[in-house]
Amino acid sequence: MVQSRALVIALILLLSTTLPEVHSKSIFERDRRDWLVIPDAIAAYIYETVNKMSPKVGQFLVDAAQTPVVVVTRNFLIRETTKLSILAEQLMEKIKNLWYTRVLGY
Repeated sequence: MVQSRALVIALILLLSTTLPEVHSKSIFERDRRDWLVIPDAIAAYIYETVNKMSPKVGQFLVDAAQTPVVVVTRNFLIRETTKLSILAEQLMEKIKNLWYTRVLGY
């Protein structure tokens, strides 16, 4: 169940994050599962800067980012960080539950 949930979340994050949208997302949102928003924002900034100076090099960067090695690596990172995020959320829920039941006695 956790694997299928992680896969669905990873697919949603992958499909919902496009290059122009990176700037519209808040890096410091507390409940974000997308830990790759910071590297994506850096990559978008580098691409925009390089593309202004040389559109050919900008196109090369776009082509390089779409190579199978980069795509597979990015998908792996998304999948693994999503798993870690889900585990961290579950741990926080357990700690909160213990706090309320054992310490506060609710």
